[in-house]
Amino acid sequence: MTDWIDIGTLADIPPRGARTVHMVGEKEIAVFRTGDDQVFALVNECPHKKGPLSQGIVHGHSVACPLHNWTIALKTGEAQGADKGCTPTVAVRMAGERILIARPEPARAAA
Repeated sequence: MTDWIDIGTLADIPPRGARTVHMVGEKEIAVFRTGDDQVFALVNECPHKKGPLSQGIVHGHSVACPLHNWTIALKTGEAQGADKGCTPTVAVRMAGERILIARPEPARAAA
């Protein structure tokens, strides 16, 4: 069963903008709002040089990395065009106007 974390409302993120969420012991998460009010969440690192995707420009359902302009698909985390690489996605859902992201599952010890 997924444990969901309430991170605020849709109004807390400007259209075509982002905010970051810090989780203890985990990588920083970037939560994006598109111009059509869809919400996506990715680890806040470009697969190229780990640029902060939350500081990039959101266009359509993609974000441009602020360091080298790589375009990353918000739904899949995959680099677009000739660029190769993938940023991990984080499950996100809406509960009314509230944004919920999935809490990462703890690592399991090898048997």
